[in-house]
Amino acid sequence: MIVFHEINGVNIACWVSSENFIRGRRSLVFIHGSGADHRIWIKQYAKLQNEFNIAVIDLPGHGQSEGKGEQEVSLYVERVRTFLDSLTVEKPVLIGHSLGAAISLVFAIQYGKMLSGIVPVGGGARMPVNEVILKGLKTDPEFVITLAAKIAVSRENRERLSRTLTEGLSRISPDVLYNDFLACNRLDISDEVSQIGVPTLIICGADDKMTPPEFSQFLRDNIPGAQLSLIEKAGHMVMLENADAFNKSLRDFVDLLPPV
Repeated sequence: MIVFHEINGVNIACWVSSENFIRGRRSLVFIHGSGADHRIWIKQYAKLQNEFNIAVIDLPGHGQSEGKGEQEVSLYVERVRTFLDSLTVEKPVLIGHSLGAAISLVFAIQYGKMLSGIVPVGGGARMPVNEVILKGLKTDPEFVITLAAKIAVSRENRERLSRTLTEGLSRISPDVLYNDFLACNRLDISDEVSQIGVPTLIICGADDKMTPPEFSQFLRDNIPGAQLSLIEKAGHMVMLENADAFNKSLRDFVDLLPPV
């Protein structure tokens, strides 16, 4: 179900598995990527809602949330922190895709004591965005959206998913999408990720062209104790392209976390 929380005068939407989270269950909080919303995680919350307390946030300016988005990952982190305070969840696992992965990483650097773990998906310590895409969002957003939806999935999954992704990205304001990509482009936490002290599972599609596996390998090599799950037959939208493998990796990681 969708619930709304007013955060600093802005209504933020969130899909939750229950009005009242069940005590004793692990809590998972999902954060979508650039231009997306909670629906990008449907193959996770639909499958896992009976095992975990789940909250899937729409970032400001996305989905059913009010606002205009942000141009800095750190500003999104503050939005998420305040939102978690309103949820009153105890030490959740933060799972973020792409821009959401960047948010989870920066959150863990700044507020790691609030978390049981993080799962950055299709992310990196740096996430450069081609200048052609940034300029194109100002001059021909339809072309950029079509291109992004095509390269976001592996070749074998394009016929199945590209249209759905194009429709999803077309629902959001091009200015918000531009801001999201700009926030990713400005990110550089290469020297800070070694400070992350919470359990970390990094997930990446083996065919990811937007944030290639070497980005995830850098995170694995520089975050103490981090694990890497490289999922075959999937690109940047790994959680949609190979949901079964993704969910297994996530479940296995969460099940082995120390008790809260």
